[in-house]
Amino acid sequence: MTDSVLAGLRLAVTGGSRGLGAEIVRLALAGGAKVSTCARGKSQLETLHRDVGGTSIHTHLADVTAPGGVEGFVQAAVDAMGGLDAVVACAGGSRGGGIEEADPADWAWTLDMNVGHAARLIGSAAPYMREAGGGSAVVVSSISGWKPGRPAQYGAAKAAQISLVASTARELAADGIRVNAVSPGSMLIPGRRWDRLRQEDPVEFARLLALVPGGRLVTPREVAEAVLFLLSPAASGISGVNLPVDRAQGAPGPDGY
Repeated sequence: MTDSVLAGLRLAVTGGSRGLGAEIVRLALAGGAKVSTCARGKSQLETLHRDVGGTSIHTHLADVTAPGGVEGFVQAAVDAMGGLDAVVACAGGSRGGGIEEADPADWAWTLDMNVGHAARLIGSAAPYMREAGGGSAVVVSSISGWKPGRPAQYGAAKAAQISLVASTARELAADGIRVNAVSPGSMLIPGRRWDRLRQEDPVEFARLLALVPGGRLVTPREVAEAVLFLLSPAASGISGVNLPVDRAQGAPGPDGY
């Protein structure tokens, strides 16, 4: 995104202290937005705030799966920025192993972290976006939402996010609120899953790359650019879509389907 394309946008991002979330925050700030972000790690939020500097960022310590965690973050963001124009549900994750090992608590946590938190973010932000004359929400889903991979609870949660986006886009359209999903493929993030695989098991990593026609995984920057495009005026006619950013990757992991 070019400088100032998001000038004045008041944006709230969950899970913005590291990885893709931090990249979204940095690019949004560079584009002229004011940003409020939350995460569970205090030190990571402090590092982000120190790295980006300035007065256009607000950080908030919150667990989006805790009762009132999302709602408290939205209120803190509104108080800090004087209103709210857009939100990004970037926090996510999975607990538990395969279908025989994952227990009900693993399923409940995974579904709430992904679907529940996104629904609460959009629902609690909607009144403020309506008051602002409209707005935009982006949910970060995954290639696992429609190109199934393991574990099942993660794929099910990501598929549910995509359905949530389609439904809420129709529900909130009359208020001028757009809702979309971005589904990244396997991202190469320093220190994270696929970067560790690259270093620890080059043969298995090569199998993963073979599933990507271009032979290169997407980067957080590329995914963040897609998120910010959907938030920008250039995407004013787009709502209810799931935008894959995966370089036509065939499956979520080295084992394929």
